[in-house]
Amino acid sequence: MALEADVVIVGAGLAGLVAAAELADAGRRVVIVDQEPRASLGGQAHWSFGGLFLIDSPEQRRLRIRDSLDLARQDWFGSAGFDRDDDHWPKQWADAYLDFAAGEKRSWLHRQGMRWFPVVGWAERGGYLATGHGNSVPRFHVTWGTGPGVLEPFLRRVADAEKNGLIKLCFRHRVTGLTHSGGAIDGVEGEVLEESAVERGQASSRTVTGTFAIKTQAVIVASGGIGGNHDLVRRNWPQRLGEPPKHMLSGVPAHVDGKMLGVAEAAGGRLINGDRMWHYVEGIANWAPIWPAHAIRILPGPSSLWFDARGNRLPAPLFPGFDTLGTLEHLRRTGFDHSWFVTSRSIVAKEFALSGSEQNPDLTGKSWRQVIQRARAGMPAPVQAFLDKGEDFIVEADFSRLVSRINDLGGAGLIDETHLRAQIEARDRDAQNPYGKDLQVTALRGARAYLGDRLIRTAKPHRILDPAHGPLVAVRLNILTRKSLGGLMTDLSARVLGQGGEPVPGLYAVGEAAGFGGGGLHGYRALEGTFLGGCIFSGRVAGRAAAKAVG
Repeated sequence: MALEADVVIVGAGLAGLVAAAELADAGRRVVIVDQEPRASLGGQAHWSFGGLFLIDSPEQRRLRIRDSLDLARQDWFGSAGFDRDDDHWPKQWADAYLDFAAGEKRSWLHRQGMRWFPVVGWAERGGYLATGHGNSVPRFHVTWGTGPGVLEPFLRRVADAEKNGLIKLCFRHRVTGLTHSGGAIDGVEGEVLEESAVERGQASSRTVTGTFAIKTQAVIVASGGIGGNHDLVRRNWPQRLGEPPKHMLSGVPAHVDGKMLGVAEAAGGRLINGDRMWHYVEGIANWAPIWPAHAIRILPGPSSLWFDARGNRLPAPLFPGFDTLGTLEHLRRTGFDHSWFVTSRSIVAKEFALSGSEQNPDLTGKSWRQVIQRARAGMPAPVQAFLDKGEDFIVEADFSRLVSRINDLGGAGLIDETHLRAQIEARDRDAQNPYGKDLQVTALRGARAYLGDRLIRTAKPHRILDPAHGPLVAVRLNILTRKSLGGLMTDLSARVLGQGGEPVPGLYAVGEAAGFGGGGLHGYRALEGTFLGGCIFSGRVAGRAAAKAVG
């Protein structure tokens, strides 16, 4: 088949949809191609918790959170640790995104119908000095409707443009090359895959039934990262994080394979910061998997005790929810691919949330009634399902029995019962004292000074071994792949840059394919709630820039 368009967008995820909506608003004709079936429209964003990074929002101010652009910039750059010549454009994108998050972002999304849960979450708390990694204040705004709620306005805009003939969606179209004319990108070519009726996220057939070519004035690469391709993750794994894990779970579907990045590179685009990546260490195997090695991440509050595979407590400030990559780096030095939470049922009930739209039916369904029922239930139903069915969960009233089952699941004899008990008892003594020196207990008390944490996110300090708060719960935690922090280098118009720093005419990149902007606006570490926002911002920039370029 042969088509023509003003702009071709490769990838029907959030960033691609935002770019398409902006192009259609400008009257441009757009073709979106995606290798997956229509059921997967919206990509990874559909599965997300819907967290957005906002600065000095009305939601923050209502909770007496004092935030500012200066404080957010201090946190961002203290976390990013930019230190390479290639960080020139990522740093400029970071500044531009911070201005957006403190300025037009909320009002622009609000005008399109997006709303947010009133309690702001506190992710990546850091635990270092003020200029180090982490959010100084809560900034994680959960979208009402979670990931589908983030997608909703852009799906609506794209659907309207599709009806009006400005956007054409071509599913099961896999791009294998970009074509040139006169030194500029002038089209895409590739393979048509056989029709597939699989549900969203499930692995689809790769049987080829034909070929296609589309002529265009510009191509926007919105194909995502590499998280579903474990071989590629291991190939890019940085030495600073130790040896790559032998066993990993996947936080994204298998089609997030990174192949389009190679296509763009072959066309002259420059890939940078491939060794910067964002993987979680609180992964649990989904008891009802949708894609291969499907993992769910525990979004933990600060109270659970974290131990390595041999039963040694993790050092400060590597507490739950404080420093994702710092914890990953520490655990890779242990020689094992798993670690453990040991906690009480009271803590699980108050502090365990699960990532993903499907794990939060109350927020995803925009049901205040269900939100209230969840708060009153004592244990969220999705969490209870993992307690009952999850292969990584152990529930026991007796401590000796708990340790025995930990060793059965994690490796015979790895954990000494006496050693584990002594560490928990030492922490429990501090928890009974209004003072003490255990920094995790101190951080827990500090968290409860924030109203949002005290109400719905952080359990009142108590002894882990107190039977009144039992039974005991142990959770085996696995590494799960998630995001690429590097990608195609782009200027502030989202134009892909070549090896010499010059734009590749007619080629743009957005979202995870561009490291969320510039080839890696997060640097080495992210502050959370920044991935969906990076897709929205870069998609908007590219859509508007390409609309002017092809006008």
